[in-house]
Amino acid sequence: MSMRASPAPLQFEPGSFRDPDTKIFCHNAGIFRCLTSRALDDWTRLSSTNFFEQLTRDGQLVRTHQVTDTTAFPELDPKWVAVLKHEVVPFISYPYEWPFRMLKDAALLQLDLTLTAIDEGITLKDATPFNVQWVGARPTFIDIGSFTEYKSGEPWAGYRQFCSQFLYPLFLQAYKSVAYHPWLRGSLEGIDARELSSLMSIRDYLRPGVLAHVYLQAKAQSRYEAADRDIKKDLQTAGFGAGLIKNNLKRLRRLVEQLQWSPPRSVWSEYATEHSYEDAELRRKHDFVQSVLARRRWSLVWDVGCNTGTYSRLSAEHAEYVLALDGDQLVLDRLYSELQQDGCQNVLPLLVDMADPTPGLGWKGLERRQLGDRGRPDLILVLAFIHHLIIGRNIPLGELVEWLADFGADLVVEFVGLDDPMVKRLLRNRTGQRIDYSAEALERALKKHFDSVTQETLDSGNRTLYYAQARPNGD
Repeated sequence: MSMRASPAPLQFEPGSFRDPDTKIFCHNAGIFRCLTSRALDDWTRLSSTNFFEQLTRDGQLVRTHQVTDTTAFPELDPKWVAVLKHEVVPFISYPYEWPFRMLKDAALLQLDLTLTAIDEGITLKDATPFNVQWVGARPTFIDIGSFTEYKSGEPWAGYRQFCSQFLYPLFLQAYKSVAYHPWLRGSLEGIDARELSSLMSIRDYLRPGVLAHVYLQAKAQSRYEAADRDIKKDLQTAGFGAGLIKNNLKRLRRLVEQLQWSPPRSVWSEYATEHSYEDAELRRKHDFVQSVLARRRWSLVWDVGCNTGTYSRLSAEHAEYVLALDGDQLVLDRLYSELQQDGCQNVLPLLVDMADPTPGLGWKGLERRQLGDRGRPDLILVLAFIHHLIIGRNIPLGELVEWLADFGADLVVEFVGLDDPMVKRLLRNRTGQRIDYSAEALERALKKHFDSVTQETLDSGNRTLYYAQARPNGD
């Protein structure tokens, strides 16, 4: 007589504990959401609205449907009375990885959804950018559980969170030319009104939105935190209603729409016209990368140090999805705008410092996952970039190659010789220091960690391209 093993319990996504009425879990490569009876009422109300189907069709809301047969799942706790299935987002990213225009577009989507929903008696419980994800250059709202019934007289619950996680970071960069990414990575709760207020000068208070949404918000925050009064009750008594919320949302939208970040240039923003390649070398480099890409259909490609995105776009022709990774926000901001204009849905630009890639953050370090845990690449392109890590950031060559090999992906890497102008610039202040940077050292490391290595040296003799194939099963 054989015993049938009990199914494994559902593994809920880290961080989904924050809403007691819904929980996210993965099952057979699908994304599902459990609902309590209260959350089921919200879903029923949302799915019957006029805007739900339209916004889903337009890609502004993640495609979602209720599962009619839940017997395929392991036994559910009785409190979960229904299950939703969501369309899978190709890659999860976070606001501290988005250039300015991406965060701005995510903010506009949040405001537009709230405006649209309130017309049909629905509001959103919160307003965090973590509820927005990307299909290429298109923002998509994924937290269906955030929609709930609007009760007359209540304020917009997400206002303070919208300010701290959307508006204040955009203010910081648009008005002070200070990147918000370290702030958001350092605090998942965003920027406090009092923190931002302390950074603003008298002149800054004349800028649109600062007086009303920073200074007065900071004052109100300090006043109410020291009081025992019920703020929500005070607002209801004052006659706060849907009309006031809509007016506030519209003003916020106009404000966000006007925000601009216009730095003159960055180190890499003019790379397309200032690189040291001859035309023939560029063609050979393109052909080499193209020959690797054409070998098969790739699932996920990382283009590390993507710059203008030339090879990200080339990869997109041969891959399901491409991450265009760079540490220069200006070049990524431009790339995002170009991808958006092209309607590209399989290239995602992300701001990532590869010498300090995004770590695990939040509760137990699991709520926001490190870069490599969110999707393993099967091909990594590192073109004209390793010298910035090895010489510029003191990353040992052997450790860099070992780290890349640990992903179990094939690798295309370009070695730039010591005669290159950028390499000379990096070495300028490194006199007297021994740096293990040579084609021979790279070749030894590649042969140590990869199954096979092929190479091609460009006409100048100063650049060599390598294709290293991953060892079977990561051996």
